[in-house]
Amino acid sequence: MSLRPSVVAEAIGTALLLATVVDSGIMGERLAGGNVAIALLANTLATGAVLVALIATFGPTSGAHFNPLVTLAERALGRCRWRKARLYLAAQVLGAVAGVIAAQLIGALLAVVLFRWAHGPIPDTEARPRDNNSDPMTIRHG
Repeated sequence: MSLRPSVVAEAIGTALLLATVVDSGIMGERLAGGNVAIALLANTLATGAVLVALIATFGPTSGAHFNPLVTLAERALGRCRWRKARLYLAAQVLGAVAGVIAAQLIGALLAVVLFRWAHGPIPDTEARPRDNNSDPMTIRHG
């Protein structure tokens, strides 16, 4: 039996979970207007909803560990072989890193989109050579 589908499911599930945790935390903080309870509630509801969807989607394929401690506990209890545990751990770490990077890229893209929506296009700041002959403030000698 191939472990590939379950390892891929662990990587994708962990990436989506971490991206949700990071982005919902950032957006909850921004939208809460300084109210920590509202920010925490938004983060918790978003993370819980995504976790339910991930477990329903990937649970039948991989067991939906999405956490190295869960995998290590399964191994300690003898429910998971070392080969599978090592592959799951690698997939979870790589998925977590990919999810956090994706969340940061999404946040940066969102910032650019919101800036352009609020302020129009980003101004062109490219340096160009000046034509001193057309500048009225240039003093001409000779």
